[in-house]
Amino acid sequence: MEKTRYNVIGVMSGTSLDGIDFAHVTFDFKDGKWTFSIHEAETAAYSDDMLRRLRTAITLPPADLSALNLDYTLYLSNCICRFLKRHHISRPDAICSHGHTVLHQPADGITLQIGNLPEIKTHIKAPVVCDFRVQDVRLGGQGAPLVPIGDKLLFPEYTYCLNLGGFSNISFDIPNRRIAFDISPVNTVLNHYAQAAGRDFDDGGSLASSGTVDANLLEQLDRNPYYRKTFPKSLGFEFVLSEVLPLLDDSGLAVENILCTYCEHIARQIARALPQKTGRMLITGGGAYNLYLIDRIQAALPEVEIVVPESKIIEFKEALIFAFLGVLRLRGENNVLSSVTGARQDHCSGVIF
Repeated sequence: MEKTRYNVIGVMSGTSLDGIDFAHVTFDFKDGKWTFSIHEAETAAYSDDMLRRLRTAITLPPADLSALNLDYTLYLSNCICRFLKRHHISRPDAICSHGHTVLHQPADGITLQIGNLPEIKTHIKAPVVCDFRVQDVRLGGQGAPLVPIGDKLLFPEYTYCLNLGGFSNISFDIPNRRIAFDISPVNTVLNHYAQAAGRDFDDGGSLASSGTVDANLLEQLDRNPYYRKTFPKSLGFEFVLSEVLPLLDDSGLAVENILCTYCEHIARQIARALPQKTGRMLITGGGAYNLYLIDRIQAALPEVEIVVPESKIIEFKEALIFAFLGVLRLRGENNVLSSVTGARQDHCSGVIF
């Protein structure tokens, strides 16, 4: 009889470098439908040294990047073991880990998530499922986003599933298929300027709400050719460094006005991305706590019902879904949709150690 209940750990590190997200999840499959329960969930902050190394990883020469990959893999395995021990979790069916994205250039056939080397199994007494993106790029896909199959199967009651993390990404159904794509940078930019003002992040959007929108800067942001591309499409931190930060820095505006203008830009691009401006939209990710940003999104989409769920789903939805991708991999079922990534076919991705 095929297994119908899975007790797994999802592990996710996002581009905003907030830390490593852990979610202990139980999945049940009954009558063709999946349900889930999130148990223990937390974010482990990076050590100062690891945070410094990750911030500069994209600039490292190959030998140094390889060394970081090994160090990060061992660091991640130790963090996983501490999570299991702290919450007295024994014998999970699997640890399902995304790793941390350093390079994402799918047009050149490149995507690298460090932390997925075989050494991740060094201290962990459970199967590890990881490295979910590489196979998709080899099949001609973007390697991202991977979350939409979880949106479709775990959150079917929503018209749109929007994540506001380091980048905004959205998934929804069109006739006969699910589609998804990255919309724009979000917390990678907002946190950068909040930190320039001496804060870790713009709590509740208070800094942005005290600024004013600069119409000229907003127009320049909205003109970026990326927004006119059709899906599938995805973004990496390279886009932030080359296309966004120089434009914002060159504006000469005060931080409050940059944040205010950029929130307006985020909201406008989200509204532009929706084919129908009605229905229900689930919003998760750290940006869901930015009340000013949520207000601007609602203003841009007055006929959409915006749902901000409980904190465990807001903060740990990506860890939840990577746990789910790992379960599908263990079952040998497709966990990546070609309609989303542009790969040649749907496929079952991930490496099992």
